[in-house]
Amino acid sequence: MCGITALVNFSAATGFDPDLIRPMTDAIAHRGPDGDGFYFSDGVALGHRRLSIIDIAGGHQPMLTADGKVAVVFNGEIYNFMSLRKDLEDRGSRFQTRCDTEVILEAWRHFGPDCVDHLGGMFAFILWDEEAQTLFAARDRLGKKPLYYSHLPDGSTAFGSELKALKVLPGLNRTLDLSAVEDFFAYGYVPDPKSIYAHVKKLPPAHRLLWKRGAAPRIDRYWDPTLEPLAVNQPDAEADLVERLKQSTAMRLISDVPLGAFLSGGVDSSAIVALMAEQGGEPVKTFSIGFGAREFDETEYARDIATRYKTDHRVNRVDPNDFSMIDQLADIFDEPFGDSSALPTYRVCAAARQGVTVALSGDGGDELFGGYRRYMYHRHEETLRRKIPGGLRRAVFKPLGQIYPKLDRAPRFLRARTTFQELGGDEVWGFFSGVSATADETRLALFSDTLKWDLDGYHAVEVLKPHFERADGDDPLARAQYVDFQTWLAGGILTKVDRTSMAVSLEVRAPLLDHRLAEWALRLPTGLKIQGRNGKAILKSAMETRLPGDILYRPKQGFSMPITDWFRGPLRSRVEAMVNNGALLESGLFDRKALRALGDEHISGRRDHARTLWLLFVFSRFLENEAGINSATGSADHIVR
Repeated sequence: MCGITALVNFSAATGFDPDLIRPMTDAIAHRGPDGDGFYFSDGVALGHRRLSIIDIAGGHQPMLTADGKVAVVFNGEIYNFMSLRKDLEDRGSRFQTRCDTEVILEAWRHFGPDCVDHLGGMFAFILWDEEAQTLFAARDRLGKKPLYYSHLPDGSTAFGSELKALKVLPGLNRTLDLSAVEDFFAYGYVPDPKSIYAHVKKLPPAHRLLWKRGAAPRIDRYWDPTLEPLAVNQPDAEADLVERLKQSTAMRLISDVPLGAFLSGGVDSSAIVALMAEQGGEPVKTFSIGFGAREFDETEYARDIATRYKTDHRVNRVDPNDFSMIDQLADIFDEPFGDSSALPTYRVCAAARQGVTVALSGDGGDELFGGYRRYMYHRHEETLRRKIPGGLRRAVFKPLGQIYPKLDRAPRFLRARTTFQELGGDEVWGFFSGVSATADETRLALFSDTLKWDLDGYHAVEVLKPHFERADGDDPLARAQYVDFQTWLAGGILTKVDRTSMAVSLEVRAPLLDHRLAEWALRLPTGLKIQGRNGKAILKSAMETRLPGDILYRPKQGFSMPITDWFRGPLRSRVEAMVNNGALLESGLFDRKALRALGDEHISGRRDHARTLWLLFVFSRFLENEAGINSATGSADHIVR
């Protein structure tokens, strides 16, 4: 795992000053503490930080072809590199290393921009072909590895694995993208291709960038899974799933450094550990986080799996009231990121890094096999929506959604207001309501008149519309999963894992998110994924011979922190300060009365606004960091346009 940077200016006749790209690369040294490297050509500079995983002696980057005409910087792992290498050798390629990076160079030589079709794994890379005077960049299909870019005032374009690599550039325009502010408070993260800055973008998952000197850059999508349903019965699907997951897991065990696995005690991580143990060899090194509060603790279940498979198991105990990490999240994520489970994720990554350099995770099980409860609700509601004419739904359910009392603490099936609101809209609005971090009425109350005016009618639901339009097939569950793949998975889950793991220089691999397994799983009939109230049904039944019933069929706990209590207890004073003065109000983006009312209602116990307060807390810390940068550079205020 690594960090990559680049500077490009095709109007320049000479190379870049090394002092321009070196600070960019130094800013992401945590992604690659084992060394750095640089490449320079006229108008092009590439930078790299290396975390050595495969071919420690020969895998230095930037890596060049034998003739020196093509250079690449690469972040990730190509899991099929050995079979691809054999294919490329049959086509005439000769290799100087045994590193997966070199197959990218040779694949480019043989396939050009279509080289990405041959790469299986997680990756973001930037390649410069001197002979063709072409820059090529690509990001993996599911978005496991990030890539940011920005066009600078001097005509240069900068690329980096993280925003912090671009923030060191004095010419970077850090004006906020106000639509991204709306998106953040709607979803809890900033969806691709936006960043929090109007002049910085992310290359979206499954996209590539081709830029020839003298021409405009071109970005296009190279992979899009179909939702056409498979004709398969449950026994065959179970056998196929186990075999596919075995292969995916085995491919992710290739490493020249110590390797282990996260073990939460849930279905997904337990399944991965079971299949790792079946590979034989040394006992699997497993890592868990334990909390003092039982409602957040799954260590007894993790211990059962560790005992069953004789793993080398380590538990890191964390005080549930230890919130010392929260101020560091703004530095780790660079832009606002509102999933509070980033805290325990960072903790388990830090614990694992003490024993290994690579860890396998169970990420992706819920997205692949319908594990979220909201999938069940969306499926039922969409089935009902299709039976009732749109005009009648809008006439009946929308008014009911407005007058029905708001019951935040009630179970989802008793929150009729939410259901009425979802039924009153179409499929996209129904899905949006199910994934929203804050309700529309909350955001409207919190945002200042100035922000609402500048948004000019923009609503975060616009993020979802193109994905629903592109999703083929008629199955509501598959369509919802597809949209999650394009939004929540890349922008939420995988961003969280990448930043928290890379902050401690740990590589995380996710066997469930092999793109071929994902293609297959998305096409499984809904009846194999959701059976009654049992999500991930096919994964659970397929693992019954390997995992006990209390692991497979107990209620889902999640991976969260007691922020409701924090904001009423040890963090109360900070909440009061946040809503009464400070960065949120100074930004001009928020309404003073609404902020105070939100804080007062939560602290008094009248309402539970923990999720919204967490988003405000995260955004406030981001603004404070921005103000610090602004003060240090002496630049003008860039928050309000």
